Amino acid sequence: MQSPSLGERIKELRTKLGISLRELARRSKISAPHLSDIELGRRYPSEDALERLATELGVKKDDLGKLDARDSLTDLRRMLTLNPSWGMAFRKMAEQGKEAGLTPEQVMKRLSK
Repeated sequence: MQSPSLGERIKELRTKLGISLRELARRSKISAPHLSDIELGRRYPSEDALERLATELGVKKDDLGKLDARDSLTDLRRMLTLNPSWGMAFRKMAEQGKEAGLTPEQVMKRLSK
């Protein structure tokens, strides 16, 4: 099962609490269009905004922050720019993991052995 993105998780928690996007935006002091972009994965919240969202959604900021993939993507792009062969290696590893029914966490655990 794939982990949700940061935006998907925020929307999931908001929906579960029965809070409209506009209401969560108001409570979190974020504009509704900005929150919409966050939920759609087009933008990311600042650290302060993430803290306010976590508080309003009743979760820990760190739990939401784990879903922010920006640093990982930047690192991957840098690796691929320096050596495009990493792209094939990542793709092959991901395909084999999916075929074996493994989660990304299980693949990482196997690689760290």
